[in-house]
Amino acid sequence: MSSITDLAARLGAALRSQSAQVTTAESCTGGGIAEAITRIAGSSAWFEAGFVTYSNSQKTRQLQVPEHLFVDVGAVSREVVEAMARGAQQASAARYAVAVSGVAGPGGGSPEKPVGTVWLAWACGDQKFARCFHFGGDRQAVREQSVEAALVGLIKLVSGENPIEG
Repeated sequence: MSSITDLAARLGAALRSQSAQVTTAESCTGGGIAEAITRIAGSSAWFEAGFVTYSNSQKTRQLQVPEHLFVDVGAVSREVVEAMARGAQQASAARYAVAVSGVAGPGGGSPEKPVGTVWLAWACGDQKFARCFHFGGDRQAVREQSVEAALVGLIKLVSGENPIEG
């Protein structure tokens, strides 16, 4: 088993112990977090729904991300991933959510948001947490690191810890 699969299994055990569900809202990972979660047999008991909203218009349509945020702060931002997480929670009724938006590369970067810049947000009820990561490597490496960070943060959150510390 890979470390991502191990993390998904740990997340599932933690969610099962609470009889809680999780949802994902993904952009740059293209469903990779949901795919990792559903590798685990029995994940239907704790995985509610996954949203792959690659375009800004779908982030607004499916997750109710306010359109003005894309102009004001850009898709790769704290505000957008927090809105994505909240929208996924509302659409799925899951207790926990994770959202991701980033620049996986090889193109698309800027001096302010270079390739490897990834924002992740986690939510539980009314609580929300967000963190910006700067991952190295090629597109696949950035996406894999994003999935791993998302799962690690979810495990912390479900365990009652702050997902952005440590």
